[in-house]
Amino acid sequence: MSSPETTIRQSGEGEKRWFFGGGLHTWKATAEETNGAFLCFEDHMAAGKMTPFHTHPDADEAFYVLEGEISVFAEGEERTIGVGGFAVALRGVPHAFMASAETRMLCWQTPGTGQAFFRHASEPTDDDGIDGPVAFARIQASAQEHGGVEILGPPPFVG
Repeated sequence: MSSPETTIRQSGEGEKRWFFGGGLHTWKATAEETNGAFLCFEDHMAAGKMTPFHTHPDADEAFYVLEGEISVFAEGEERTIGVGGFAVALRGVPHAFMASAETRMLCWQTPGTGQAFFRHASEPTDDDGIDGPVAFARIQASAQEHGGVEILGPPPFVG
């Protein structure tokens, strides 16, 4: 384990990666920078971006909405979370989310064990665009190869 260091990133700073589930990830803290304690990235998404129904068997996942609005589906219920709203899906709890409008949110996973999944389901970009190719096959392949997430089914959102 390396010695602790302080990580400071301003708005817009951090490694940018196009995530093939839709959305621009800007990494705020990597698992390496936190000695594996957590990972954190900003997810900037177009309206309509949604995740499949999934779980993180070995990590808790939290969302804090900075701009826009998301719908979170968990425990058989769909709830809307707006600016300043927060949600946590504890490890093993099946969930999904959908951006109801253009949205920016912070995502944390504790511990940072799912980082390999996100890295292999994305690619570096210099573009700030939030519309790009969506490739769920690549998401599924990364989940199978690197763990961190288990895809349980299609997005559960109606309409």
